[in-house]
Amino acid sequence: MGLFGNAHSTDPATAQRDYARLLGQGEQVHAAYLLIRDTILFTDRRLVLIDKQGLTGKKVEYHSVPYRSITHFSVETAGHFDLDAELKIWISGTAAPIEKTFTKGVDIYEVQAILTAFVAR
Repeated sequence: MGLFGNAHSTDPATAQRDYARLLGQGEQVHAAYLLIRDTILFTDRRLVLIDKQGLTGKKVEYHSVPYRSITHFSVETAGHFDLDAELKIWISGTAAPIEKTFTKGVDIYEVQAILTAFVAR
């Protein structure tokens, strides 16, 4: 389903190894999602958005969002006709939210629980 532009989950341990250079000392990946070539990481310290650009994907932009910068977020569950779940995250100082779409196979409640655990600290 990743080919259609929707995020799907991947093994956090694999993401931990693949993105070890991005992580701080002792930082742990709790959940990881793939979106075609891009990746979303939920660590114990921050949200990391990895955006591969261009045809070859050699140019990569890394967005690091500390959980304390998240002012609020919303999740929209999948329905009968709309098979995708959506996540919107508002960051302090920005009007427009970050929006991500997840396949029906992703437990959007799990995503919401991860955010709740870290944002509510």
